[in-house]
Amino acid sequence: MAKLHTPLCDRLGIRLPIIQAPMASASTPDLVAAVSMAGALGSFGAAYTQPEAMQRDTEAVRTLTNAPYNLNLFACQQPGSVDAAAQRGAMEAVAGYYREAGLPPPQPLRPPYAPDLEAQLAMAEEIRPPVLTFHLGDIGAERVRRFQKLGAKVGGGATCVAEAERLEAIGVDFIIAQGAEAGGHRGSYLRDPYDAMTGTLALVRLIVRKVRTPVVAAGGIMDGAGIAAVLALGAQAAQLGTAFLPSPESGAPPVHKDSVLAAREDTTLITEKFSGRPARGLANRFMREMHDAPQLPFPAQNALTSKLRQASAKAGNPDFVSMWAGQAVALSRALPAADLVAVLEAETLECLDRLAALRG
Repeated sequence: MAKLHTPLCDRLGIRLPIIQAPMASASTPDLVAAVSMAGALGSFGAAYTQPEAMQRDTEAVRTLTNAPYNLNLFACQQPGSVDAAAQRGAMEAVAGYYREAGLPPPQPLRPPYAPDLEAQLAMAEEIRPPVLTFHLGDIGAERVRRFQKLGAKVGGGATCVAEAERLEAIGVDFIIAQGAEAGGHRGSYLRDPYDAMTGTLALVRLIVRKVRTPVVAAGGIMDGAGIAAVLALGAQAAQLGTAFLPSPESGAPPVHKDSVLAAREDTTLITEKFSGRPARGLANRFMREMHDAPQLPFPAQNALTSKLRQASAKAGNPDFVSMWAGQAVALSRALPAADLVAVLEAETLECLDRLAALRG
């Protein structure tokens, strides 16, 4: 029987070259464990998770499986106090939506606007995850080596060749090439995010030809054909996020899952209005109406819209929910995570067999 395996699989301790993308709130312990037990790599999106909750989540996975998992953090520093005038403008821009959602008016924010990165990294050192990845920046060569000495394989995200070369220089074990099709936050940090919009196929090939470090492809990959395509380009694994959102183990709110499954074509847009940084999601009223409105820097804007997003999700109203999704969202399937991994494996092998047959 044909085997779907790459050298990176051996390095990460997984059977299949498939990674479930880290997704804040959607990456529950049940989802991570189910994916990892199925032979792929489950991932926690811990960007907004306090250190104590990081510990609880990873311990929960360990009660279910000893298979490897990935812990992902946002590697960017928070801004200091935001100017009062800027806060007023941003609050006025969302005040009407707060009223519509039955919420009291938004209040001025004080830092910190998100969990402290240093505290998260310190907890990660205690947790000692099998795999650690970072997004929106890098953690430096010294920190990479420290985690590697603790037994972790370390990976970072790149949206351009320069970022991939930077990651190789600091010694990561693998590089995640995030194409423009990807759902969620753009990981750019050495280029303007809007100038780093190379598509997944082109980006993977460009990076593979520039670095010796193993490359993982991310962005717009939803089925075995997409996995086969990026493997053919030289990637050693594929990372899929949107594909796992509708699964019963996913923590995405029902309105997000329903909207993903209802998509019939690419209905995504990139917006900064939910968090303060460019991110791709299903287009909704908030994205369109807030297009030219004032905003706070990341992650203060994320904190400002948090209650609105939660209230909208609880009410089943998609208007004010950040429904992150990639451009191939219309290929979504409502399958349990383990079943999806099995289907992806079978589809990829079938596609590779078809390509081999073309050789005659």
